[in-house]
Amino acid sequence: MSKREQFLSGERPEDVALFLSDSFVEGDGDGLAKHGESVENGVVLVVEGDQGRSVFKTATGMDAMGFAKQAMGTEGAIARDLSGGDCPECDGDAEFVFAFAEEQNEEVGDLYAEGDVIHAYSYCDCGTAYSDKWVAGEAE
Repeated sequence: MSKREQFLSGERPEDVALFLSDSFVEGDGDGLAKHGESVENGVVLVVEGDQGRSVFKTATGMDAMGFAKQAMGTEGAIARDLSGGDCPECDGDAEFVFAFAEEQNEEVGDLYAEGDVIHAYSYCDCGTAYSDKWVAGEAE
């Protein structure tokens, strides 16, 4: 099972996942691409939390948690395999996705009572930031 599959099934709660579109990994000498899993329009990396936030900031120029807070205000649909998303504002493509898992917490209720929850935040090439969340292991 790949790191991405482990992350999506809730087995790597200490890690974060990043999808970076081809436009972010082109010309970096395959540096990021060789550390991640190639997907149709880019690469998905799964790395330890602090390191992942650092990689996110280096690649995008944004603070990961600040970006997540901005994206929380707009709901959209992010691919369950983290390979992109459907922008709620346009037909554009996801430039990047930042995701983390939160372990099951029955006291909180809602999705959190059902299992580990994947929180994902995406940035579209039109400039819209949006979010999605689902129970780990859940199909689209």
